[in-house]
Amino acid sequence: MRPAQWAKNLFVLAPLVFAHGLVSVHLVGRALAAFAAFCAASSAVYLFNDVRDRERDRHHPTKRLRPIAAGTLPATVALLAAAILTAGAASAALALGSLFTAFLAAYLALNVLYSLGLKEVVIVDVLVLAVGFVLRVEAGGAAVGVEVSRWLLLCTIFLALFLAFSKRRHEIGLLAGGAANQRRVLSHYSPAFLDQMINVVTASAVVSYALYAIAPETAEKYDTQDLVYTIPLVLFGIFRYLYLTYQSDDVRNPTEAILTDPPFLVNLALWGAAVVWIVYG
Repeated sequence: MRPAQWAKNLFVLAPLVFAHGLVSVHLVGRALAAFAAFCAASSAVYLFNDVRDRERDRHHPTKRLRPIAAGTLPATVALLAAAILTAGAASAALALGSLFTAFLAAYLALNVLYSLGLKEVVIVDVLVLAVGFVLRVEAGGAAVGVEVSRWLLLCTIFLALFLAFSKRRHEIGLLAGGAANQRRVLSHYSPAFLDQMINVVTASAVVSYALYAIAPETAEKYDTQDLVYTIPLVLFGIFRYLYLTYQSDDVRNPTEAILTDPPFLVNLALWGAAVVWIVYG
């Protein structure tokens, strides 16, 4: 079920935070229910994907230790758990409204298509991962009844592409000559190409956030221009992630490594506290 990956579902809570929703117990409850629904849905997807890829994962240096690939969790049990998790996510979605249900259904459908073949289509594989983050944000907005800012969507898209391209870069470095045997789409990527893509989306993500922070509508909405002071924290977070991608010897992918990286976690906490202070103060 990969609970460490549930951190990605925190994007569901972004609309709540930036729409002053933390002051409402009712909205916080709906947002947390949405977060739980996406955790259940994403875990179901992980189980389904691991069952399909179990033979290939057995030749991966780290994925071979996953329960299904290692043979400690029967595939039938994993699929049953995936069905139960999907049913639970659907029940929560229906309670949160038809629009949220539509976004969650789109997320599940997209990820099933990804597991069935889209992950082997160059560029499309990365775009699908990015769209998954956008659906999380849109679903979070639907759960609390607020329209998601176009700035927030733009930042989400570029940040998600940054994470996805960095993950591909790490996989190629970790698997070396055997990358294509583990994941066929990696044969279409090269370190030089991925480095260029990472450069593009990194700059785009930083610029998008900076423009959002200084935009007149942002200053009007929060009655302050102080969000600009959070830009250095965003820069440090991205730079730290790049450091873990290129310089660290950790065999885990950077998305997993940052969850136990003290500098990144401290910086993330400072950024979160600063945003809450500025938006609500």
